[in-house]
Formats: sequence, structure tokens, C-alpha cells
Amino acid sequence: MRRECMVLLILNLAEYFANSKTVPVKDDKTTLDWWQTAVYYQIYPRSFKDSNGDGIGDLKGIEEKAEHFKDIGVDCVWLSPIFKSPMADFGYDISDYNAIDPVYGTMDDFVSLQKKLKSLGIKIIMDFVPNHSSDEHEWFKKSVEKIDPYTDYYVWRDGKCDTNNLRIPPNNWQSLFSNSAWTWNEQRGQYYLHQFDPKQPDLNYRNKELVKEMKNNLRFWLDLGVDGYRVDAVPYLFEDLQFLDETRKPEELAKKEKNTYFQYYHPYTMDLPETYDMISQFRDVLDEYKSKDGKTRVMITEAYTTLENTMRYYGNETKVGAHMSFNFELIERLNDYSNASKFNDAVNNWLDNMPDGKCANWVIGNHDQPRAATRFGSEMVDAMNMLNMLLPGVAFTYMGEEIGMSDTAVRWDQTVDPRGLNAGFEGFSGLSRDPARTPYQWNATANAGFTAASSTPWLPVNPNYWKLNLEVQRKQHCSHYTVYKRLAKLRKTRTVQRGSFEGRPLSEWVYAFTRSLPSEETYLVVMNVGSEEERVDLSSWPTAVKDETWLVHTPSVNSQFSIGQSLKTNGFTMRPKSAMVLCNKKNALVSSSTSSSTSSLSQSSLMFPVAMLAVAFGLSYLLAKE
Repeated sequence: MRRECMVLLILNLAEYFANSKTVPVKDDKTTLDWWQTAVYYQIYPRSFKDSNGDGIGDLKGIEEKAEHFKDIGVDCVWLSPIFKSPMADFGYDISDYNAIDPVYGTMDDFVSLQKKLKSLGIKIIMDFVPNHSSDEHEWFKKSVEKIDPYTDYYVWRDGKCDTNNLRIPPNNWQSLFSNSAWTWNEQRGQYYLHQFDPKQPDLNYRNKELVKEMKNNLRFWLDLGVDGYRVDAVPYLFEDLQFLDETRKPEELAKKEKNTYFQYYHPYTMDLPETYDMISQFRDVLDEYKSKDGKTRVMITEAYTTLENTMRYYGNETKVGAHMSFNFELIERLNDYSNASKFNDAVNNWLDNMPDGKCANWVIGNHDQPRAATRFGSEMVDAMNMLNMLLPGVAFTYMGEEIGMSDTAVRWDQTVDPRGLNAGFEGFSGLSRDPARTPYQWNATANAGFTAASSTPWLPVNPNYWKLNLEVQRKQHCSHYTVYKRLAKLRKTRTVQRGSFEGRPLSEWVYAFTRSLPSEETYLVVMNVGSEEERVDLSSWPTAVKDETWLVHTPSVNSQFSIGQSLKTNGFTMRPKSAMVLCNKKNALVSSSTSSSTSSLSQSSLMFPVAMLAVAFGLSYLLAKE
């Protein structure tokens, strides 16, 4: 009987370690650079603020609202493309990499925005779109005419003939926007490759002159003082030189996909080895500037691919990569049905696979994905912001997440996104990205204060703007906005910037994690991700956690608890979808320290494993005596 009890205890301990994740404190002898602790705020310029009444957001509108970034604790803004473009894909089809599109303003407007942000202590990064240009770019026009050196700046191939002697594309490669990735150009007499829209021809990175041109495009904006780049759609930079057909998925899988791209596997058109080398070359360009003035220009890569391939964009021992590769785990692995174990797995999956010494990042939404408030429900807005803002690493916020904006129901006749239009009336609602791109909701006036009352916004404003907007939340004692501000302030603390992390499910529907640092405040985040009330019991946590007296630091708007309220760790009840940040020191409720830590290891992260090791030795001894 005693042996059975001991074995059961060992199994329980094994389960604890299997479910929990501990990340030690950062070495305090190293200085954290600005990009490693920042809150990044993504602006989709068309939808942020219109200053001239044409229904489209612009640079002057962003400058007009720049104080908002400072107010909510943003460190760096990221602008989606503002370059000259025919707008087939709303800026991701660039006709001049070194010019501002008139719809957004002028170069003077950009410089003015930069100065405004700098005066507020806020950095700015741009979107770099290397995979393709617009078919209206001068390079493409000259490539069509075979004018050197532009002849091979793009990927051109001869067609084939089918059994009826009719011309067909060179292979079966598909566009991410559905249908063939090849379009015939009558003037040149060849097909050109476009992994996105036909008006976005793929650039040929096997052409050395093209590579030089793209590096110079990077330098153009770096010379103007931008602080880095988010690099778009990096997996598609290279294609296999044999141009072989890609394998179609089994029919039972393929027939479920309305977008033809997802009916195939893509071994020849994404994640090729050469891609990682090109990212390293781009990083070298950014590092040229750091070598001159010591200031880091950050590079962040966007790659919707396998986790293994995503991690490769960080670089390796011999070649530097991006500072960060976007982490889409919280987007791709979680939804409003996910239980605590799924949340735990999504967090640990990134931390367990990230190369040593690299910086984690967290993302819950962007201009290509349904909004977090739509995916998880409005009741989970604060919980998801707590997760995004307080996990170890940097946080990315898509504009509107700080007030809980949700997707807008955009009708077929209002749809403008090419991915949605290509899907047709029957499939547009599942593929269009328009619902997440609708205008920012500033106030309850006409058009949500985005544009003049007499103007028509380029996309419809969400009908809930009259009750869900920034102005009304600023006036409320407890709102998504006030919660977000408290979380942003917490990110400035030593504990969050340098502290250890430990997370685990407390029950089927309650996920929790701590951020702790010796001699500093400890923060405990508790999330009820379920649809029913849950009783929370911290007794399974280490002594350092379960013996604390916890105070409510930041409750979600749907929590029954208030700031400063004391909770017993042996049991309290949480409402469905509610969340809280708890702290163990009263002064943490009103102030946050930003000075450096003096310890290189977290005592709390060591005490429990050491104690468990001692227990294991003790059990082994007792079992041996039996």
C-alpha cells in the first residue's frame, strides 16, 4: 500500500512537470534593446483616420491621432504599406517602392508624422513587400519588353500545349488568391508567375541585379530614419528551378477547400533553402546602420508555414536571421472552444521550439485574420490582451484590439478584398479579409469619427460603433481601454521584462501563468476560458504561489472582482470568460519599477524543481528499504 501511494505521488509529480512550463529570468547583466520589450501597434492606414474627407485613412490622420499611441503605452507603430500602388491589393501591389501613394499623402506628410512620433518617444517600422511588385511597376513594363537588365526581374516561362493543342500554363501551381498562379502576357509571349493576384507578379530573386535593387529599397527608408521592417510573405521568395507540378491533396481533403491553393501541397513554391539566405542578406542591410550609430533596426518576418520552418527565420550559428519571426500560434491553434490545455500547448509550443537566446513575440490579430473579439467572443477581449501583453517577449497589437473591436459584416456588394472577390458570391464570406479591416471606431458620431459625416468610408463602419468606440471607453471607469492601459504599464516593470515565466492549466477550463523576479512583485494571470463559472484552486502550485496573499491588480470588465481586492488562494470563483491579473504586493497596484534586476536566476523557478528532486530521492530511498 505504501509503495502504491509513493508511485501515485511520483505520477502526480510527473503530470505537474508535463503540464507546466518554466522559463527562467533573463540574464540581468545584458541590456535589453528597445525592440525586445516593445509594444508594437499595427496600423492599417486606409482604416485608421481620414483627414481630408475622401473616405480613406491617410498619414495626416495618423499624425492627428498620434497622442493615442502614447496614451495607451505603445512603443513602436508598424505601418502597413503606404507606397505608390494601383491598389489591386490595397498597397501590397507596389508600383514605386520609394514613393508615397497620393491617397495617403506626400513625403512631407510622412516626415511630419515621423517627427511627431519621435517627439512622443515612439518608433516607426514599415512594411517591406519583397515577393512581388505591381504589374504597373516600371520594372515589369520593361521586363515585358525584354529591356535589360529588367528582362529577368520576374519569373517568366513558356506555356505548354494540351491534348487539343491549346496553350496552357507551364505547370499546375496555384495562387494564394485561388486559381492558376500563371497569367499569359501577349506582348512578351510568355506566362509570368504570381503567387498572389495577377496584378502582383513575383520577383525573381535568382537575378542578382534585382536583389541589389531590393536592398536599395530597404536603404531608401532606412536613410529617412525608419526603425526597421516587417517583411511580408517571406516563404514565397524562391521557386524550384525544375518547375515541377505540385501534388494535389487526397480528394477527401481537397474537395473541402474553396480556394484552389489549399487543394495542393507546396514543396516547390515555398520555404526553399535559398529563402533563408535571402532573409539573412536583408538583415545584413539593416545591420549596416547599426554598425554606424549603434541603434538597432528591427526586422520581423511574416511566414504562415510550419513551426519548424518559422523558427528557421531566426537564423542559425553561421547566418543571422530576423530579430523575430511572427508567432501565429495564438491565432492558428486557439478559438472560443479551446480549453486550458490548448492554451497551455499554444504558449509552450512556441517557447519550447524557439532557438535559445531569441526573443519571443505574441500576436492575437492582424489585417489578414478575423479579429480576436470575433474569434473568441467579446467576453474574452481582456483575457486575450492579458495573454498577449504579459507572456515573456514582445507584444503586437492590431489597431482596435485595445477597445475590443470586432469584425464587421461586409456584404458581397461591399466587398473589395481580391481574395474575397476571387471566391465569388458563394465563398467570399469565408475568405474575404475586409471584415477585420473596417475603420477604427473613434466615437459615436457619424462614421465613428473616422471620416467626415458627409463622406462614404472605403469599407463600412461596424454598426456597433455607437456603443463600442474609444471615446466612450475613455470615460468609463472599467473598459477594455482602461484594462489595456494597465497591461501596457505592467510591461514596463522589471518583472514582466526580465522575470521568469511559469504557466499551466489549473483545471479543464482555467489557464494561469506567473511572471516573477526575486525581490520584486510577482504577477499571476488567471483566465477562465470556459463558458461556465469555475472554481479556482491554487493549491497545486509551488509554495511560493499558493501561500501568497493575492491582490487583484487588473480584472477583466466582466469580472466580479475589483482592483485591490484580496483573494484566498484555496478557492475563489470566476465568471465565464473572465480573467484577472493578480499581484502579491500592494505597491504594485499603484506604481511600477523600471530599473534593472540584480539576480541572474529566479528563486521561484529553482525552488520547486529542487524540492521535487529532493522528494524523488526520498522516495527512491524509502522504496529501496522496502
